[in-house]
Amino acid sequence: MSKVPRVVLDTNCVVSALIFSRGKFVWLREAWQAKRFVALTSQDTVLELLRVLAYPKFGLTQGEQEQLLAEYLPYAETVRFEATPAALPAIRDADDISFLALAAAARADALVSGDGDIQAVKAQFPTPILTLAEFSDWLQRH
Repeated sequence: MSKVPRVVLDTNCVVSALIFSRGKFVWLREAWQAKRFVALTSQDTVLELLRVLAYPKFGLTQGEQEQLLAEYLPYAETVRFEATPAALPAIRDADDISFLALAAAARADALVSGDGDIQAVKAQFPTPILTLAEFSDWLQRH
């Protein structure tokens, strides 16, 4: 039996799967809930998720936000680490460093992000950085 992949999803991926659950990213929510992969989180990435779910543009009540979190967090593994791992590539958007740090500290099998700044460092990062479309194909093979 092969091991279940451990994967870092950036906030946009998680939000797309949670809020637009009847859209083209429903497969992602179904995959983490079916335990086809383990989503990895850290204190920083969960705090960002909380912040984004509270954006006025989504119009979510506190109860709706909590319900969405209940669709994700129980399936995720929280990784605790004291310091940002050394030798991370320089990245334009400092907010994105938390995803690189989590992937490195957790020795993730992949980092999934459509963010251009994260994609821009994929050649300098040892963990595969995949778009959602690439992750879908990758997951089919694992």
